[in-house]
Amino acid sequence: MNPSEGTLIRRLVSDHTPAESSRDDNPWLHVLKKEAASWVCDMPFPNRKMEAWRYTPLDFIDKTSFITDAEEAPFEALVLSDIEELLLPGSESTDRIVFVNGRYAPGLSDVKTGNGITLYTLAGDNKLPSRFKRKIGRAELSDRFFFTLNNALISDGVVIHVNEQAGEGRRVELLHVTVGMPEPVMHNPRHLVVLDSKASIELVERYASLGRSSYFNNAVIDIHLSGDSRLLHTRLQEESGLAQHLSHLDVTLDAGSDYRQFSLAAGAGWSRTDATIRFNGEGAHAELDGLILAGSRQCNDVHLEVLHEVPSCTSREHFRGLLNGNGKIVFDGRILVAKDAQKTEAALNNENLMLSRSAEVDTKPQLEIFADDVKCSHGATVGELDREMLFYLRSRGIPEEQARRMLCTAFADDVISGIPDPVLREHARRVVLRHLANPETEA
Repeated sequence: MNPSEGTLIRRLVSDHTPAESSRDDNPWLHVLKKEAASWVCDMPFPNRKMEAWRYTPLDFIDKTSFITDAEEAPFEALVLSDIEELLLPGSESTDRIVFVNGRYAPGLSDVKTGNGITLYTLAGDNKLPSRFKRKIGRAELSDRFFFTLNNALISDGVVIHVNEQAGEGRRVELLHVTVGMPEPVMHNPRHLVVLDSKASIELVERYASLGRSSYFNNAVIDIHLSGDSRLLHTRLQEESGLAQHLSHLDVTLDAGSDYRQFSLAAGAGWSRTDATIRFNGEGAHAELDGLILAGSRQCNDVHLEVLHEVPSCTSREHFRGLLNGNGKIVFDGRILVAKDAQKTEAALNNENLMLSRSAEVDTKPQLEIFADDVKCSHGATVGELDREMLFYLRSRGIPEEQARRMLCTAFADDVISGIPDPVLREHARRVVLRHLANPETEA
């Protein structure tokens, strides 16, 4: 097997296939990991000949010998003051679930269970109900290598179960913190969020680093919205410039449910999000707004599938990219409207602003429609700063650098202004300003 076939990753999986002696600790997880490990060994490794990976470089995989988070030292010694710089203002009123280097950190977490929310951890909780085990252990492994890799190497994760007693305004933060290690580490957290009928919650999913180190975050989060439930989901990726980040997001919407997401991808030297939104019941609605930043030596990739498989559902996706230096952004968005999905309304739009001639954008919005009574649209733009607008601002006495920054922040704010929470909104604006002030991402 040559290096282009993912030799190092397959060897890592082979070395960590669970032994029979571990079956008694968590038998259902043991079976899942062992099955996935056998799949990984036979699956084709992603490469540029595959349409989904045509524009996404994967050179780091064959050049890096990762260890798993099971091999590294535990971080029980960390205290709350160690991660204080990562906490958002007002977070003391938020239920906070913290993972350090891929493992649940109860000493840093603050979860008020009860009142509509039940929490289970994968590594240490044998009381997980069977219906959640089935959702985590689903057999959709056939064509997603890194999703299957996560199954094979799961070390920990959390199941968040929400019922209608949680009430409006309840917020849960899922914070992933990575602490530097001497060797490159791969983390494989696996999360499941389930909302019962009429439940409502706000979920903040964050990825950040303490210090600079090389690691690979390969995360999976499944979200299931039962009938008439509502989820407001904010995703913030601000990892180390030396990191690689891959997240898989699968959202399933039942009848009348409502899913709204804002995502900000700003960190990591290499980052990719694979998101699938699937409509299972009529009258459901999804809105996704995203801001993608890429500075020098940075590649940021978003792959999005919106699957309208039932009638009378609506969706809207709006993503903007802001590029500096030789940064690269890939956006691949696809809306599929099945034959029976009449009365569908869907719109997909991607806009990109290039601040450098050496930057690169590969954008491919797609519509596949097999129904005839629908309202669907898609579009993409790639451009530079408006020279006339820049001239206008400079003619009013505004220095060129400040004028450029004003236009860039206005471009980004078209997405950011839609964040309902003022704390998260201002945090996102600060991230954009830092990006504009320091477009060079250290390698």
